[in-house]
Amino acid sequence: MNLRDLKYVIAVAETRHFGKAAERCFVSQPTLSGQIKKLEEELGVTIFERTKRSVELTPIGGEIVDHARKMMEQADAMEQLARAHLDPLSGPLRVGAIPTLSPYLVPLMIAPLKKRYPQLKLILSEEVTETLLQRLRNHEIDAALIATPVREPDLTTIPLFDEPFWLAHPRDHPLYTKDEITQDDLDQLDLLLLSDGHCLAQQVMDACGLADRPQQGEMGDLKAASLETLLQLVGAGFGCTLVPALAIRGSWMTDTGVIARKLDLPDTYRRISLAFRHSFPRRRALEAFADVIQDNLPNTVRPIQRFRYEE
Repeated sequence: MNLRDLKYVIAVAETRHFGKAAERCFVSQPTLSGQIKKLEEELGVTIFERTKRSVELTPIGGEIVDHARKMMEQADAMEQLARAHLDPLSGPLRVGAIPTLSPYLVPLMIAPLKKRYPQLKLILSEEVTETLLQRLRNHEIDAALIATPVREPDLTTIPLFDEPFWLAHPRDHPLYTKDEITQDDLDQLDLLLLSDGHCLAQQVMDACGLADRPQQGEMGDLKAASLETLLQLVGAGFGCTLVPALAIRGSWMTDTGVIARKLDLPDTYRRISLAFRHSFPRRRALEAFADVIQDNLPNTVRPIQRFRYEE
């Protein structure tokens, strides 16, 4: 048994396909299949149930894959620990971010991060929260920028900032003439929401009490796949929505027919945090990354004071 064989097993478990797993591992399919077969013979168990149409994990195979992931993490941790000992602020840092945050936050911190830590190579990906947390657990990324609490015992977070919601409504909406938006105003609105899977949809519902009352109106069933689409619907006069503060710096603010209004109401915000595994060895790199983010935030959000981690 060696780390290479464990890598092959994990690839097949994740792709459920020997050919795709071989492509991922940059080897031929016969080579990958042969090594996995040898491993099964060495262990005396069947890891994968193979048919002409599918590849599925056996019950014992699932347990073996869990152990394989942990062993690969430990091997990766040893390599990263060695690199971190030489320079913890160099090398790749794999960070995921939710789609309602990434387009607005990343441009603010890319250049400052490169200037301050030129040897740190940031590798970014953009996915919904559930996928990011799963990739964290699978050790496919090192950290994730998210807007929901983390309850998994093997994960922890660095709180970064609170991001208020702004109300976005069409230019000809009755609220246009109001000097201040109240909670009663929000209670009367039929808000447009993002589709299921986006944490922003639930946060907007919670902030406006939508979870306690049914969605009404002609657009109650209309949901958008992205924040940009949602704002285009608002600009076209189909309704209102709540927008995270960083997004008001987006290009949609120009000639779209959308008016953005600040809300001075309690609980109408979301908390942005950097989530990562307790076992991740390069905590200093994450702290440095968090510092750069907090140092380059606009005044529309509220940075969270935190204690610095010391090794």
